[in-house]
Amino acid sequence: MRPDPAARTHPPQLDLPGQTHVAEGPHDQTGMYVMHFAFRRDLAAFSSAVRQTPLGDAGTWRALAARWSRFAEVLHHHHEAEDDAYWPLLAAAAAERGSAGDQDEVAAMTEEHAGIDPELDACREAFVRVLEHPCDAHRNALDIRVTGLRELLLEHLHHEETVVLPMLQRLWTTEEFEAAEKGVQKHYPPKEAPFIVAWALWRLPEPARDRMVGLAGPAYAVLHRVVRRRFARRELATFRYADPQV
Repeated sequence: MRPDPAARTHPPQLDLPGQTHVAEGPHDQTGMYVMHFAFRRDLAAFSSAVRQTPLGDAGTWRALAARWSRFAEVLHHHHEAEDDAYWPLLAAAAAERGSAGDQDEVAAMTEEHAGIDPELDACREAFVRVLEHPCDAHRNALDIRVTGLRELLLEHLHHEETVVLPMLQRLWTTEEFEAAEKGVQKHYPPKEAPFIVAWALWRLPEPARDRMVGLAGPAYAVLHRVVRRRFARRELATFRYADPQV
């Protein structure tokens, strides 16, 4: 259920396609919701591309495998940042100001992350097998792996958005939120910034894109203008056989 706008006492949070809940509160979760949108978008595109890309198009399969590695890397950095900078601070707040149930929910986040990483590796290996020996059996095995990972991640995002982010809004002070956000930034290498900026904003609804750019600052906006067209060309080529509606 979406919160009643009339009852809102803080600036509105983003409400993006696929998002399962809006955690209203004092802490701006724009960056979190943008990342979640991008993960959902990518997994839908990969699921479609894996099923529809001709086995004989080796160049596109190589591009898909390389793009999967970038996706997996960003997701790993995101979860690593949460495990290091978000969840310990939230666990401490839950211990001080929350309930035993709150503490259990925070612990579940790290446990769910631990179950996702092996599935990312299994998908990467399944891409390699399709590249080495393109056949229906290897395609089907990859499809099963990507579909399973998609279901697992969507379940995790649902849990985080409906339970843990509302808890964060309820328990954290402004100082705790700012400390967590600073900690998160340390987990994204500067050399990856061109890809991450273009990736995060790709096909994001325009109001949300404007909000993200405004929040991140002028340097972010300039970098996006520099890299967006090249990124778009590569995306359209890599996912050329995917359903354009995903």
